[in-house]
Amino acid sequence: KSKLGEAISYSLNQFKKFQRYLEDGRLSIDNNRAERAVKPFVIGRKAWLFSYTNTGANASAILYSLVETAKANDLIVHDYIATCLQQIAENPNDIDALLPWNIKRS
Repeated sequence: KSKLGEAISYSLNQFKKFQRYLEDGRLSIDNNRAERAVKPFVIGRKAWLFSYTNTGANASAILYSLVETAKANDLIVHDYIATCLQQIAENPNDIDALLPWNIKRS
């Protein structure tokens, strides 16, 4: 096949997916948002010295999950983490109130 033939075949094979995108305006045509979200992890993975143990890896996974969830909920990450640390120090039993979607935006 020629390059043009390959491109046409690819387009025809992906047409159902493209058609689904056109039917639902909420769908994104690409995964750039997800790619941008994981980029810091890909770039930094060799520099994460604290992940030499399972405990360190688990801690970093929890932290980065909180950071990305805060971003997805339009929170200022630094302020959110500071609020979490303060609230945990004051009331360590009320963790649910600290979930990003339960934090009031100022």
